Amino acid sequence: NELLVSVSVRGSEGLYMVNGPPSFTESSVFQRDSGKNCKAVAFSKDGSLFAWCNGEKVNIVNVSRAEFLRSLDLPKAVCLEFSPKNNVLATWQAYTAGKDGTAGVPNLQLHDLRTGKCLKSFIQKKMQNWCPCWADDESICARNVNNEVHFFENNNFNTIANKLHLQKVSDFVLSPGAQPTKVAVYVPGSKGAPSFVRLYQYPNFGGPQSALANKSFFKADRVTMLWNKKATAVLVVASTEVDKTGASYYGEQSLHYLAASGESAVVQLPKNGPIYDVAWSPNSVEFCAVYGFMPAKATIFNLKCDPVFDFGTGPRNAAYYSPHGHILVLAGFGNLRGQMEVWDVKNYKLISKPVASDSTYFAWCPDGEHIVTATCAPRLRVSNGYKIWHYTGSVLHTYEVPSNEEMWQVFWQPFPDGVFPERAVRYQAVPSEVPSAEPKPAQAYRPPALRNRPVTSSKLHEDEPPQNMKPPLGGGDKPLSKTALKNQRKHEAKKAAKQEAKADVNQGPARAPAPQNAPRNAAPATTTGDPEVDKKIKNLKKKLKAIEQLKEQAAAGKQLEKNQVEKIQKEAALLKELEDLQLGV
Repeated sequence: NELLVSVSVRGSEGLYMVNGPPSFTESSVFQRDSGKNCKAVAFSKDGSLFAWCNGEKVNIVNVSRAEFLRSLDLPKAVCLEFSPKNNVLATWQAYTAGKDGTAGVPNLQLHDLRTGKCLKSFIQKKMQNWCPCWADDESICARNVNNEVHFFENNNFNTIANKLHLQKVSDFVLSPGAQPTKVAVYVPGSKGAPSFVRLYQYPNFGGPQSALANKSFFKADRVTMLWNKKATAVLVVASTEVDKTGASYYGEQSLHYLAASGESAVVQLPKNGPIYDVAWSPNSVEFCAVYGFMPAKATIFNLKCDPVFDFGTGPRNAAYYSPHGHILVLAGFGNLRGQMEVWDVKNYKLISKPVASDSTYFAWCPDGEHIVTATCAPRLRVSNGYKIWHYTGSVLHTYEVPSNEEMWQVFWQPFPDGVFPERAVRYQAVPSEVPSAEPKPAQAYRPPALRNRPVTSSKLHEDEPPQNMKPPLGGGDKPLSKTALKNQRKHEAKKAAKQEAKADVNQGPARAPAPQNAPRNAAPATTTGDPEVDKKIKNLKKKLKAIEQLKEQAAAGKQLEKNQVEKIQKEAALLKELEDLQLGV
């Protein structure tokens, strides 16, 4: 009896659930709500409870037992979230102040799910970070109030058990997993002082000495803090809104690493440009970063922040590990064409390269085998729908809404870790009844004059291939220095030249000599074995060619500029320099 994971769909056709692979039929566990006003939906962390607001009430059902639990009279709720152990449902609606400027009604409410009673309500003006954060066992709950973090214990919201007070805490994240809970806090810099992220272990907040780790940095208007699953380290993506150098529309980003043991580092990314995405592997000992001007690079790093594997360059801006961590999808969504690369990260082998055009959403199924991609409004208002794939690239199910309807949200039902076992990686595409509609590659525009001629491929940039960055076992060789590399190349070039000379002698008569009247600067392209010298020779030949063109223009009667005349006068000196370089003087 295989477990079925359902997919919830919210849109102008209402709210409903679809059974996941292999049946893809509408779920009988959940009665479709056909109203067009469904603003908010949420699954509990273990996937057993489901809540939604349809513009009249907030309804809660137990989907594992197919039973209605209760409804709350909150027609204006736009955000819902369950506490990790299903004891509390948090709801938020837009804040409205009193007419005479007095404080409005508290708009963040915490409800006891057993009784339906409101445990506590707060005023929470901003929608961003509206929801209190619980530790996984619900022993503590925290929320940011006026730049300090307030902690409550055992869901007793009438007593603040602890406060973390720094100059201005603008964001915080609790660690996942078992006790003791750790807290990562971000304090933005002001008046020339740097921003910083600190890690604390609850409840030890007494002064700077009590911090587990600290990392300060300039250039940060906002940060994203990501704990790994084992709560041993945090990655911090620091971003500025504006790139003062003018190199990027996206502002500037930097990636920092903090370990709960106290170590911290800046992650050195080998290519300049934006950081599009960073994701921890579920094994907690590696992370993947997607970064650099397009075509972007993607690299896996270890906990020493050393690169382990480089995926080369490609059209991508997102990374998604499977729930078991054995497969990684690199994808290019948004303003890219939706190309996905599915990698087996144990063997670093490419499994498939499906294309999900116009996707606005991607998520792994908790079974670690299937993926959903969707095109949702308001990001895109045409061709709304979703596809369910197997990671080997087969589309197993597809649904597109009628042209006058919209789809707003698609998401998998969660399951606790360990429910689905990890399966061996497959490389052969899984059979499917859905015909694969591979989008035709868009043809580059060709002007009429070139249309009957053979196509010459010209790339703006060469894509870098993937490469393993792990040093070979036992061969602890350090990478060669620039000088050593130069000498090695010279040595190899000499060796090659000797072998060529031998081959010429053995072949008998030499090749026909070059015609005497050939211009000196049109010598055949030979290499000296030293890349620096080759570069100089190439540049000199370029300059001499330009001088030849200027001479021809002068001969044709064109009036030359002063600097062009000076260029022609340098011809003799350039020829002498070229001759010296070619003779190796």
